[in-house]
Amino acid sequence: MTMHRPAEILLVEDDPNDVELTLRALRNANSSLCVEVARDGEEALDYLLRRGQWRDRSADHFPSFVLLDLKLPKIDGLQVLRQIKTATATAPIPIVVLTSSGEHRDIAESYRLGANSYVQKPVDITEFRSTIRAIADYWLNVSQPSHPLPKPRPERSGAWPA
Repeated sequence: MTMHRPAEILLVEDDPNDVELTLRALRNANSSLCVEVARDGEEALDYLLRRGQWRDRSADHFPSFVLLDLKLPKIDGLQVLRQIKTATATAPIPIVVLTSSGEHRDIAESYRLGANSYVQKPVDITEFRSTIRAIADYWLNVSQPSHPLPKPRPERSGAWPA
């Protein structure tokens, strides 16, 4: 019998309130998810490119997808996106830009740099939770990855928990 590792998501977000809201929504979507949090762009790149404290992270294990804010300290989200998509090892990882910006230039630049999806953060908490659950459902259960990524094992069939 093959042991499945829980699906992993990298959340790149500097706002502690958004981190907590996102983590709660993801836990409600699938309690077996492993979510790593990077609080700035440099930490995100260190994690994905196996640098610094992450240098011993397995070279063959990547997150199922990345939730990336654009407004980040140290290295902004667009720079993070550019570096992820130009590195051979990390280019296939789906990147979902999850940001408060609805600016056309941010949307266009994100897609130009290789974002797989662009989602403007809903202001309403209920809508925010629903959006996070929909993102997780799509990238973990619907979309087919371009390279082997761990898939979550369903805890139960049916709709997402309320």
